[in-house]
Amino acid sequence: MASLALVLALLCLGVSTLQAEYYAPYTPKKSYAPTSTTKKTMNVIDSCWRVKSNWAKNRQALADCAVGYGKAAIGGKNGAIYVVTNPSDDPVNPKPGTLRYGVIQTKPLWIIFSKDMVITLKNELMMNSYKTIDGRGAKVEIAYGPCITIQRVSHVIIHGISIHDCKPGKKGIVRDSPVHAGHRNGADGDGIDIFASSNIWIDHCYLARCTDGLIDVIHASTGVTISNNYFTQHDKVMLLGHNDEYTADRIMKVTVVFNHFGRELVQRMPRVRYGYAHVANNYYDQWLMYAIGGSANPTIFSEGNYFIAPDKAYNKEVTKRETQEEGWKSWKWRSSKDVFLNGAYFIPSGYGSIAPKYTREQSFIVAQGSLTPSLTSNAGPLQCVVNEPC
Repeated sequence: MASLALVLALLCLGVSTLQAEYYAPYTPKKSYAPTSTTKKTMNVIDSCWRVKSNWAKNRQALADCAVGYGKAAIGGKNGAIYVVTNPSDDPVNPKPGTLRYGVIQTKPLWIIFSKDMVITLKNELMMNSYKTIDGRGAKVEIAYGPCITIQRVSHVIIHGISIHDCKPGKKGIVRDSPVHAGHRNGADGDGIDIFASSNIWIDHCYLARCTDGLIDVIHASTGVTISNNYFTQHDKVMLLGHNDEYTADRIMKVTVVFNHFGRELVQRMPRVRYGYAHVANNYYDQWLMYAIGGSANPTIFSEGNYFIAPDKAYNKEVTKRETQEEGWKSWKWRSSKDVFLNGAYFIPSGYGSIAPKYTREQSFIVAQGSLTPSLTSNAGPLQCVVNEPC
């Protein structure tokens, strides 16, 4: 009996082992990921505030730390602190203490959270201008319902929250200010939809598994920085530019910096139309179709990125032009300081200067791509503890 029990136990162990191997995430034959012994270098955004133990008492200092085109985004700086205590949601008549009540106010607000919470919105969250959503010190998730819409507003900061499993909204009334509630046709299921807005900064968020895009920047939005975020498990990751006919997107300027594009991402990291995208010091841990793409003659400067191609031989190329015309050869797409591993390669095009032409306040030094694994090692929400450096 003892021998039979031992055999059965070994069989069970074997089945469990096979199941674990079958469902384990895919890993390449050779690992390019940084090891735990890799020396970590804090990037310029993080070094601006993370080293200070009084971050919780001086939360609004974060607004001074952006770089790139979204540098001017001040969010709720100089406004009152508003504390979210209630994870419930009412799209028409939100209650004080809920997230929606805070984001629709007309005055500047710096919004924080009293505790860990999962907020499942009943319809899209319509942001008003001069708002910061600051998740530091709590584990905050917006998930399993419609998510965030930043439409025709300015000066919005979203920092340190998880946005995942976002669903399409339904037609209905949604309040966007204390004095106005309007009819909405239903959101597409984006994580964050930035529409006709300016001075926007998305930093240290986790984004995954939404019905549509994770972040869309469309309809002549500009002055946007997307930094220190962790993206994973999604198809159409980041769209910059509405469609090939919407020429107003020529004014769009977006900085995509210090992000970790993780496993199980298919495409659009980002996909750009018309405008200018500075894609700098981002970590690309494989892709299923391509990493950076576009159409309608956008300008894309890939600088200091770390590209690990998938093992499949047919999709090693970082870039994809969405056109059948030969005119793409004049589009300004350039690579500098990038690292290409596992056969990754970038097809450049165009001629002339491609520099981002930042103001002195917006500018930052882009590191060599070899440093990018370290610079992006803390992408996503941070586990900040009060009275300690974050």
